[in-house]
Amino acid sequence: MTKTTPLYESILRQRESLTRLLADPLADLAGNCRAVWGQREALNDVLATGIRRLPHCKFLYAVDPRCVQLSDNVSQTGLLTEDFGRDRSQRPYMRTLPDHGLLLSEAYISLRAERPSLTALQAVRTGDGELLGYLGVDFDLRDLPQTRELYEEPARWQQLKGDPAIRGAVFQQTRSDSPMDTRIDDVMAVLEELITEHGVFHATIHYSSSRAVIWLTQDPYRYRLLDYDALVDPDICLAYPRQPYPDNAAVPAAQIRPILRRMRTLRYADPSIYLRASSINIFNGLVSLTFSCDGSHYMPYKEFLDQDMAFWGQDGGLAS
Repeated sequence: MTKTTPLYESILRQRESLTRLLADPLADLAGNCRAVWGQREALNDVLATGIRRLPHCKFLYAVDPRCVQLSDNVSQTGLLTEDFGRDRSQRPYMRTLPDHGLLLSEAYISLRAERPSLTALQAVRTGDGELLGYLGVDFDLRDLPQTRELYEEPARWQQLKGDPAIRGAVFQQTRSDSPMDTRIDDVMAVLEELITEHGVFHATIHYSSSRAVIWLTQDPYRYRLLDYDALVDPDICLAYPRQPYPDNAAVPAAQIRPILRRMRTLRYADPSIYLRASSINIFNGLVSLTFSCDGSHYMPYKEFLDQDMAFWGQDGGLAS
């Protein structure tokens, strides 16, 4: 993942929140472990007391500088003895070790539960600074609700390249009319009515296979598949109750028709490089475009409407 994206920045904030949550309890626990380091039963007792300050921890354990386990696995419900003496040096969370203090690993897939997890490592040193080893604190990501914030998708243009094999053969193909193409104006009129008057907030149009997938505000967790016969029949609108256009929609109702018309134009813009699928989401204000070259664009609807057809004919447009 590119570490300058808004998505990564959101992840970084969650990691910083968790680090702050762990810093003091683990620093205190490291101090308490020094006197009993290397003594299995005594170390287990100290860890069992320390885990009370780590309510979301799955396992707590101690390892020597070579990452060989010196204690049992301490959990919220007791001891698990099978990992005593285990060499953890090859696990992903041991790739980078803290010299002092606390270090939070990158997330990884756990070995036993096969779930996204992460590990905090706390260096343990004597009063003279000699490294004794590390405390390991394993977390299942699903057990960390207090650090979660809902990631907001940025409203900016994103361009993604698809399958190189498709891109390499793009000029060897020619668009063939699908049944939808023969009645595209009727299809766009039906979709406009469904979006502006019948509660459809997200619609994906597949031109070559003559189908559309829609999501409704009344039932957002299920999609509906509309085939060609449904898309060219205005009676389909009777199947969905009238719904006021949402006040919090990012796309004004008056802009739905221009967006659909621009999509229709791109479908026929070039015989080799043409629109294969598109979508609109009225709440995040984005349209998506996937072309025959398998290149995709995700862009705010205003930018989409602002670009004239000369742009889409350039290298940065249809052929991207």
